[in-house]
This record gives sequence, C-alpha cells and structure tokens, in this order.
Amino acid sequence: MPGDQRPRREVVTGVPRSARRAPGHAPARSEITEQTTLGATYVRSLMRSQLRAAVSALGALALLVGVLPLAFVAGGPLTPDLVVWAVLGVAVYPVMWLIARWYVRRAERNERDFLRLVEGR
Repeated sequence: MPGDQRPRREVVTGVPRSARRAPGHAPARSEITEQTTLGATYVRSLMRSQLRAAVSALGALALLVGVLPLAFVAGGPLTPDLVVWAVLGVAVYPVMWLIARWYVRRAERNERDFLRLVEGR
C-alpha cells in the first residue's frame, strides 16, 4: 500500500428512529411482549388492581352474609318469622347484585386503563 493512500472511510447508518416502530406500536406493548422487567411490572400492576377489586367485593359479600345471622338474633320473639325470612331470602339479592355490578365495572375500568397505557393513548 503506498503511503499517500488512506483507507476508505465508510459511514454506517441505521434505520431512522421514527421508522423503527410500526404505527400504533407503543413502547409498553413491546415491553410486555418482550417480557422485560418493566413489562412484568405493568402486568403485575394490572393484577394487583384486579386483586384489590376482587378482595373488596369479597369483603363486602362476606360482611353482608356475616350480618345475616344477626337478623335472627335481632328479630327475637317479637318479630314474625316471615319478616326475617323475607330479609334473608329476598332483600339480600339486590345488594349482592349491586356488589357484583360494582366489581365488574371496576374490573373493566382497570382493563381499560391498562389498555390505554399499553397502546399509548
């Protein structure tokens, strides 16, 4: 190699940063798909919020069912048995339905919030 010739210099370029991700592909989604620590944290956060909603609903149902025996004790000999059975057999179900409805709405809201996070909206 003669002394006056220098090696040819090459420039290496990559794909532009804006073109690396497909449209609509949010970073959180790739973190979850690639199972990184951050992605696991996102999923764990969703699971915790769902568990919190489930434990709250279960606690409300346990409180409701736990108070039912008091209807017999509080009723005593003065209250007709028909009233006690009406409370136990009929009045409980609307409350249980309301608790179940609250739980489903809360779980759906948690999932909607998680989806917004993942999609980057």
